[in-house]
Amino acid sequence: MIAMQYKIILPSDYDMNIIKDRVKNNGYKTDGFEELKFKMYLITTKGSKKNLQNSYCPLYVWKDSNGLNKFLFNGFYDNIITSFGWQKINIGIPLIDRTTHKIKESKYSVEIVREIQPQESLNNLKDIIEKNIINNEYKEYIVIYNPDKWKYHVFYFTDELSKVKLEEGIIYDILHISQ
Repeated sequence: MIAMQYKIILPSDYDMNIIKDRVKNNGYKTDGFEELKFKMYLITTKGSKKNLQNSYCPLYVWKDSNGLNKFLFNGFYDNIITSFGWQKINIGIPLIDRTTHKIKESKYSVEIVREIQPQESLNNLKDIIEKNIINNEYKEYIVIYNPDKWKYHVFYFTDELSKVKLEEGIIYDILHISQ
């Protein structure tokens, strides 16, 4: 699997209804996209849920590189370039995937970023990360790591903010989930 995300930071006075309408009118176009495990249309709104900025940050998890390549190089990504300009795409590798069909019920995603410190062995790192994850039977989550930056991102998915017991992280609204 391969994950990708671009984070488009929008002006503080940007009308986020533009993004909501965009997703409402076009989100279905990635439903059933080749080799897509899921795509979440994520946004933050300045002043809501402790967010400091407006952003549009779709998160994709691909089953393999074929679908990702098709999306980027066969014209689908051109819609982002046309609307928002050239974007840096963060690529990561899923390390732990605890998502099920219930992910479709999620309304919020919480992203926590951690550094992977230099160490003599990475042999038990996956177990250590999983041990440190906030366990809640109602949350689904995925851990994506970036060996080029030595960081990992935990994305929790939930249907209710009251289930989120975190003091840090970015809370996204999920506008649509394609599978």
